[in-house]
Parts: sequence; C-alpha cells; structure tokens
Amino acid sequence: MEREGSQVEREGCSRAIRQAQTLLASHFAPTPLVRARSLDSETRSVYLKIESDLPTGSFKVRGAVYAMSRHVERNGTTPVIAASTGNHGAAVAYAGWLLNVPVTIFLPEGANPVKTRRILDLGARLVATGPDLSAAIDAAYAEADRTGAFFLHDATDPDIPAGTATIGTEIVTQLPAVEAIFVPMGDTALIRGVATAAKQLKPSIRIIGVAAANAPAYFLSWRGGEAVSTETAHTIADGLAVRRALAPNVTAITSLVDDVRLVEEEDLLAAMAHLSSREQLIAEPAAAAATAALMKDSAATGIIVALVTGKNVAPELLERLQKYA
Repeated sequence: MEREGSQVEREGCSRAIRQAQTLLASHFAPTPLVRARSLDSETRSVYLKIESDLPTGSFKVRGAVYAMSRHVERNGTTPVIAASTGNHGAAVAYAGWLLNVPVTIFLPEGANPVKTRRILDLGARLVATGPDLSAAIDAAYAEADRTGAFFLHDATDPDIPAGTATIGTEIVTQLPAVEAIFVPMGDTALIRGVATAAKQLKPSIRIIGVAAANAPAYFLSWRGGEAVSTETAHTIADGLAVRRALAPNVTAITSLVDDVRLVEEEDLLAAMAHLSSREQLIAEPAAAAATAALMKDSAATGIIVALVTGKNVAPELLERLQKYA
C-alpha cells in the first residue's frame, strides 16, 4: 500500500509545478522542441528542447524567477545571495532586476567572462572567490550568516525544481510520444524537476542524466546510493562542475533517474561543434552534454528528447572548437 505521506508530497509537488507554470507564462512562452535529424538513426528519432533563447541564455531563469517570486511573497524585497559558476548567478541577477530585489552573486575566480558580464549588466553585485563552485558556496553561506540575506542556493532551494519542472511538462505536452529524456546533470535541480514533472504525466518515461567524466560526484553518488565528494571538478562544462553531492539530492535522483552517462571533455567539444554545424545551435559545454551522450550511444532507441540548456560559451572555447570545423 502506498504511504499517505508519498501521496501528499506528490500533490504538493504538482501544485507547485502548476503555480510555476502560471507564473512563468507571464514572463516567457514555452521553449521550442525541434527535430534533430542529424542525431536520428533507423531505430530512434531525436528532438532537441532548446532552452538557450530564454532571458540570460539559459534554462536557469525558470527556477530563479519562480524561487525569487516566492521569496518576495514571503519576505518582501530583502537582499538575496547566490553562488554559481555563472548561469544560475545570471538568472538570479535577472530575477532580482525583474522584481527589484538587491542581489549579490559569488563566483569562482576565473569564471566564464560571458556569464560574468551578464551578471554585471543586470546590476548585481559580484564577488569572485575561491577556485571552484564549492568555495563560492561556502563564501556565500558565510555572507548570508553575517548579513542575514537570503541565500538562494540552486542545489537546495525547494522552489527551484518547480521552475525547472516546467521543462518536463512542456516536453510531454509538446511530444506525448516521448519515451526518454536526456538531461545534463550538474547540481541536479534541473534533472529533479524535469523527472518529477515528466514521470507524473507519463510514468513509463525514462530519464537519463549526463554528467562530466571530470566531475563525477553525482554519477558516483547515483550509482552507489549515497553522497560522494571528489577532490576536484575540472571540466570545461562549468554547469556540471560539482564536486560535493548533497544527500537529499542523491536520494531524489536514485528514485527519479533511470540511468546516468558520463561524457569526456572531447565528447563535449564534438557535440558543441555538431550542434553548431548540423543544427545551427550555439551550445555551451554543459548544454551540449545530452547531445554528447547520444552521439556516443548508438544503441539508444525510441523517441528521445535531449535538452540544450544554454548558449553562454566562453571565448577560449570558441577558439578550441575551430579544430572541429
């Protein structure tokens, strides 16, 4: 017999997703789902869910705008802090600009300059600190403790996945025959939201996460069923560069995610080049991860959707892509 608590949790989750859909619809339309025949085979049909034309060039505005709106409902326009490798920071800065909330973003030193510029252009205060996202998160927690500001943490905020879940709802609505969704897997807010919504609408759907081989904390955690940390997360896919898995997120993905694939750095570059030349899409490394997994996996069959999650490519990576032209 199903636990009553599970049913209550699901109903609450569905309600939050509907609320996020209604709120986000007032800011932007559903994103396109397009056929990608260059990734097809005799046994599969591939579609791309293109999130890169949203404000700030990334899917992250879905979660940030919804979570920031809930924050304002509860607390008014009090200051907000976030830590990010770039896209979440830009999304929180955008949400702050939209809702007149003062925002401070903590980034690792040497962060993607395209993403850094977006944050500054949106009027947020920026603090560069530490070598990676984990260090930036630690600094953001310290600042929040010191100032009392609200820390909108992408990996732990309960409202973020309701925003990202709207992607899963859109996919199943746009393509009811979909059988599998390939999702880049960084801090897991994206895949938790997409999987929750998609499986509520179509329980048979398979969710495949894609992690960077150079940042495998959540892959190892999903495989082993407990939170794992790695010493480093040195990958060109800054959106996947997580080295500390969080236990609640591991619990969630072990129940929601059917499989996880690892992609190498060269796979990511090849997928970026493929999307550019064959599908006329600019994709940053993390955004190309789902495509990279499909390019490696000739055995994947059925009607498949791969997420393309952002287009904020660092200039030095554009130069590296020339070898694939």
